Amino acid sequence: MTKINPFITNGYVSAEYFCDRVVETESLTRYVTNGNNVALISPRRLGKTGLIAHCFHQMQVAAEYYTFLIDIYATKSLQEFVFELGKGILNTLKPRGKKTWDAFLDCLSSLRTSISFDSLGNPGWNLEMGDIKTPAVTLDEIFRYLEQADKPCLVAIDEFQVVSKYPEKNVEALLRTHIQHCQNARFIYSGSQRHMMGEIFTSPSRPFYQSTAIMNLSPIDKQVYTRFIQTHFKKSGKEITEATIHSIYDRFEGVTWYIQFVANSLYALTAEGETCTADKVGIAVGNILSQLNFTYSSLLFQLPTKQKEVLMAISKARKVKEITSSKFLKTYKLTASSVQGAIKGLLDKDFVTCELGEYSVYDKFFDIWLREEFSFTT
Repeated sequence: MTKINPFITNGYVSAEYFCDRVVETESLTRYVTNGNNVALISPRRLGKTGLIAHCFHQMQVAAEYYTFLIDIYATKSLQEFVFELGKGILNTLKPRGKKTWDAFLDCLSSLRTSISFDSLGNPGWNLEMGDIKTPAVTLDEIFRYLEQADKPCLVAIDEFQVVSKYPEKNVEALLRTHIQHCQNARFIYSGSQRHMMGEIFTSPSRPFYQSTAIMNLSPIDKQVYTRFIQTHFKKSGKEITEATIHSIYDRFEGVTWYIQFVANSLYALTAEGETCTADKVGIAVGNILSQLNFTYSSLLFQLPTKQKEVLMAISKARKVKEITSSKFLKTYKLTASSVQGAIKGLLDKDFVTCELGEYSVYDKFFDIWLREEFSFTT
């Protein structure tokens, strides 16, 4: 039987391959099973989605609730939001049998004629976006299902802050009204842009003000992560030094996704009976960057010149607090107007992130690639 690489880089497999988050899992589970909605806030790739999936796999949740995890990161309007919400619910209900998914389709009178069925009679969400002609009506139908479902529902909406960018002006109020009157469902609003999530849930002028418990996610403790990685190496007859793990943790600032990715590569590079040492980290990162080379080259090529210049300047500087300071502008031969014009586009496209007033390249692998490709000094 083929051994699974224990350092999962995509999705959720099981509790065995999920590192720690014991306190956070207990808190999130307690909140939602006691009638609370939750805003879960942290930078991207720190493990919010994995934590939600882990919560949904807890025995008291899996047995008693329908659980739905909806990713709305790529949506740009209420119509697209409704499309992803309906698709996510149907795809989750399909494995539970005809009676379960039929109850959902019975509520979707506005879309019933657009739903297709395969040769076995199973439904498919093969709609075109244009099939949702009246998003507000379809949204009302979806919430009618959530209220009438034969089990209580938990709905996690990933990257929730994007709803504030929709062209429709009343989306937050519309959703808040539906959620407020839906007694059979509880919601987890997961978001990675702290400023925007903070405005949505803590501003007195916004519809979601004081409607949720708020959880912030921090990096997993270094020693806890070290034990997790060493344990999985040992289970396969391999060893990895503590110093090696610490070097990865520090280099990627404790961000789960990058640590998992590098640990995955190091595990593959280490044979049974061998000890993985710090000298292999560079090889592992190099292998990852070679896989991503075409993607990063394409992304950089597509950027407007000014955005590219500002992106490279931020990468060279590592972290920038005063993006229009005379020191930053002079050092990297930029003008205040070019920086101000470029930074909005870089933030919107997620090339750059701003955490607690500090700007940095969002994708840490991309940052390393830029440094190596253009020989930036470290």
